[in-house]
Amino acid sequence: MRHNFKTLSDLYEYASVRYAKRTASVFTDGSQAYTYTRFKETADNLSRILCNFGVSAFDKVAILSENMPHWGIAFFAATAYGRVAVPMLNELSASEVESILAHSEAKALFVSRRQLKKVSEAALARLNLVIDIETFEFIKQDDNAFTCDGRVITPNPMDMAALIYTSGTTGSPKGVMLSHRNFCASVLDAWYAQHENKRSVFLSILPMAHTYEMTLGLLYPYSVGARVCYLQRVPTPTILIKTLAEVRPTTILSVPLIIEKMYKNSIIPTIRGSKFLSYLEKHTPRLLCLLVGVKLRKTFGGRLHFFGVGGAKLDPEVETFLHRALFPYGIGYGLTETAPLVCGASPFKTHVGTTGPGVHGVQIRLENVNPETGLGEITVKGPNVMMGYYKDYERTQSVLTQDGWFHTGDLACIDEKGRYSIRGRLRNMIVGASGENIYPEEIEHVINSMEGIGESLVVQRDGRLVALVKFEDNVIDWNLEGQDKFIEELERRRQAVLDFVNEKVSRFSKIKDVEIQKEPFNKTATHKIRRFLYEKK
Repeated sequence: MRHNFKTLSDLYEYASVRYAKRTASVFTDGSQAYTYTRFKETADNLSRILCNFGVSAFDKVAILSENMPHWGIAFFAATAYGRVAVPMLNELSASEVESILAHSEAKALFVSRRQLKKVSEAALARLNLVIDIETFEFIKQDDNAFTCDGRVITPNPMDMAALIYTSGTTGSPKGVMLSHRNFCASVLDAWYAQHENKRSVFLSILPMAHTYEMTLGLLYPYSVGARVCYLQRVPTPTILIKTLAEVRPTTILSVPLIIEKMYKNSIIPTIRGSKFLSYLEKHTPRLLCLLVGVKLRKTFGGRLHFFGVGGAKLDPEVETFLHRALFPYGIGYGLTETAPLVCGASPFKTHVGTTGPGVHGVQIRLENVNPETGLGEITVKGPNVMMGYYKDYERTQSVLTQDGWFHTGDLACIDEKGRYSIRGRLRNMIVGASGENIYPEEIEHVINSMEGIGESLVVQRDGRLVALVKFEDNVIDWNLEGQDKFIEELERRRQAVLDFVNEKVSRFSKIKDVEIQKEPFNKTATHKIRRFLYEKK
């Protein structure tokens, strides 16, 4: 990277000049297309409008919208001029939106038509300005606020750039304060981990309000002059495959669930349905993986050089296949609080089951290491570590030490080559009857490897390990619910899960009961199950 940015304003000005005529962002159908010059002109104009309504530097500007080129424009209209962006996830309920707008004290809001119904009349009344993000037309304007006295600044590296509320697997959202320095450090870390350039074409499929996509899918490509393409609809398998053929992306950021579903629902059935491929699977599995890998790369458009996987641990069986298939996947680990990158391994430098070593400029150490297992809590120090939690000094103190080390709450071990293997969350760890440590995520990986199972969750109830299991949609016919035959089938499958899992785990990790879920699990934006909702029956 030729330029070491100190603030998002630096990044914005540099890219707008250097890549002026190149396409910055566009919908996959060609609409809402912006060159870097037009992108900046539009953001500059929006900043002036915000000033007209008294939205000054350090004021909060909320964004509640689906992914689109206008999302990034709204983000820079705030951050490049010293304001604070407050991105909100689409999955938030109306009450959560109300809570965030009130807690953040946002003065302006960019909102899509689909999300507007979540904004209460009381919230609208408090805001100086509400803008339709799809057209940039006013939805609500406070004429009393039209004073034209809004002031902007050139931000400093340590100024807050964004206030991001985590959706939370624990049911306790936190407002993470990220500075310009935090974001710029992570952009640089991303470049060291995976070089992208002005010829790169990103396909954005993850929520832009999440730090993972915001930093690596918006800020990083913008800094190198790349083009980012956005879908106008939810990326169902059919839409995604069609889009991949049209866009032919070089770079995609993903969560494990997407590639795991593709493996389970498409690749495995294709192999099992072919006598030739089944023969290869039995006798020459590596050749099979290479052949399927060629087909998979063609499905992704034929020029993919980076398929980033983060947000959760990738299923080892799926990763082994991707590794053997020479599919260009990279593994990353991070948190909202670290903007987000902590560890990463670029394509063909991955090692199954690990997240790779620490990224450039980030210090990592394991604390309270168990001498028997080598497991300890990951703690992180570096320019990417957050400023703290907004209006929450006590919670900030509980995770940030005086000398700047951030306690992630994740348990990991490290191998001789410096690669970290994440075993689970410290708060999810279950202490067994004899004091042994049980990691539910490891049991869940065993359950999920069973054919026909979509996802699972292991919890402790009354001292017993219970597995909650959601089968794939076509496995159980819930229309027959209540009939004798259905009850017998459910019991058979329940027992099969018990037998399968308990054969493969240690005696401490054996499950005592299986509950089959009819409805999908309630998840966060990065598809992590909200565990706290299922800990009690």
